[in-house]
Amino acid sequence: MKTVLHVGCGGNDIRSLPILFQDGEWEEIRYDIDPAALPDVVGRLQDMSLLEDGTIDAIFSSHNIEHVWAFEVPGVLSEFRRILKSEGFALILCPDVVSVAQAIIHGYLEETVYESPAGPITAMDILYGYHASIKEGNYFMAHKTAFTADTLARHLDIAGFASSLIARDKLLGLHALAFPTVLSKDAAEAIASRLQPPVDALIEVCSYGIGST
Repeated sequence: MKTVLHVGCGGNDIRSLPILFQDGEWEEIRYDIDPAALPDVVGRLQDMSLLEDGTIDAIFSSHNIEHVWAFEVPGVLSEFRRILKSEGFALILCPDVVSVAQAIIHGYLEETVYESPAGPITAMDILYGYHASIKEGNYFMAHKTAFTADTLARHLDIAGFASSLIARDKLLGLHALAFPTVLSKDAAEAIASRLQPPVDALIEVCSYGIGST
């Protein structure tokens, strides 16, 4: 049984993860800062010392790294790299500040840019954190930094990831698939093809350190 660390799991479980993790071969380990989410491990992104080196097959982190300060990002991604097995991978989702800036230029600051399960999302929510949740006192939901595809790739490289595949999606987000070792383009795309969202929901897929064969 392979393990996937569900970082910032919240109230979701393995059924909300990409289909890759739902073939019966994966065991979900739930990790969250909020005990109310009933995680297997309660902890912060900045300190994942409760997890041992090289013990996790995959990491799924959806919209977490924008919740730490910019100076903390290298440490968070280094923690991801530390706990991953050498043949593992990390799937990291976060806002794409380029897409958000384009939305604002076109007049969408406080207007709805898309609908989420939690409710309507505005560019302000993407930049600074979901206001409805923060209003309820969940201050850890505030956003403290931002990424483009290039800056995220650079941070992953500095953290020790040898290659990454990064795409922008149609909901103003980034999807980064990062590997501790250099991976061929065919191997990387084989994994990417089994992830959500489907390819037609992604734009501008870029590779960093991916081999040609």
